[in-house]
Amino acid sequence: MATSIDHTLLHDQRVNCISIMTAMTVRDYINLVDSAYQKRGGLAHQRDALKTTTARRIRSRMVDDIVKGAVLPPIVIGVVANNDFIKSIQENSTSDTVTAISSDYYEALSIIDGMQRTTALLEALDQNRNSVEEHPMRVEFWIADTTESLIYRMLVLNTGQVPWNLSRQLQVVYAPLIEEMKGQVDFERVLDTNAGERRAKAGEYAPDNLVELYIAFGLRKTDIDTQETLADEFSRLDMTEALSSHKYRDFFYPVVQMMVDLDKAFSSFDAEIEAAIEGQTDDTAQKVKKGRSIFDSKPARIGFVVAAATTILGRVGMEQDDDPDATKAKLAAIQRSLSALIDKLNGYDSDALQTFLRLDVLSERLYGQKRSAVGRYERAFFDSAFKILFEEDFKVPSMEPCWRA
Repeated sequence: MATSIDHTLLHDQRVNCISIMTAMTVRDYINLVDSAYQKRGGLAHQRDALKTTTARRIRSRMVDDIVKGAVLPPIVIGVVANNDFIKSIQENSTSDTVTAISSDYYEALSIIDGMQRTTALLEALDQNRNSVEEHPMRVEFWIADTTESLIYRMLVLNTGQVPWNLSRQLQVVYAPLIEEMKGQVDFERVLDTNAGERRAKAGEYAPDNLVELYIAFGLRKTDIDTQETLADEFSRLDMTEALSSHKYRDFFYPVVQMMVDLDKAFSSFDAEIEAAIEGQTDDTAQKVKKGRSIFDSKPARIGFVVAAATTILGRVGMEQDDDPDATKAKLAAIQRSLSALIDKLNGYDSDALQTFLRLDVLSERLYGQKRSAVGRYERAFFDSAFKILFEEDFKVPSMEPCWRA
């Protein structure tokens, strides 16, 4: 005979998270997630798949059921909290914990699983607010001290669900991820794409670009498509394993910092180099005319991150070293070598930096002949180019051997 266990609080020892199951009225739930909804520009917009005829029909049925008093499966809310708060959860009542979350972490909530149900609840409220807002509903809080634990939880929750792909799942919680990256990486600026901001100088990146780097680092390959469903189940498992083992926190952020530093060093004399190239009478067709243009390119950013991830961690399934201390030592050695190169570049004048960058060779290699599948070619090109940089320990006389790899 099966026996139930009455526990509302459980500790996930795999990713060190606290799970609390509780219930609240629809009104209280909507008030709780309202800020998260507004900041993301609308949950319904993020679920484009729900605009299909079949999806609309299913959601319409869900809305009718809610109005008639149906009980939905629990919606999962993610909370990134400090360790003191997490420790206090064991001592406080569920009610006190939920009250503290709504007051102290209101702006930092994420809907990990339940966006479709939240949208249906909002539509049901429009149909019959007086009745629906008093309906009880189950909510599970997933409380962790790092964003990656929440992402891992979301990946597991959504594995096998048809409308989701890895990119969409990451984008749902990219806001807290980006916030964490801002504290770990010295960006010049993380752009506000909702306001139409665009990269204008080195060290500036759009949030979705950083999410793409996050995916590429986890999969350690350049040939990813963030817009299509990643049906390869092994890719899901590889990403899940990377997240659960905290490799992102220990290695991804330092790799992004290295890319930011190199981006800035390459662009030190952009105005002078661009003017010098435009003044050349014999090379007016050169398309890459300043150092910043290298990392303006998405394939270059992904190529650098994948080359770094492969060098430090090894290829997926062929990890070079399971010893975390040895891997960290390898990362530290690479950081020192890159720092030495950047110190050298910072001592150059514009002519010396232009000679080092060899933008003429880069232009020739990228645009010298017509190609099909340009994006795939450029990703493979920059992956090979930056692998040379890592293999040579950043001790290259110029970037020409990289561009000719």
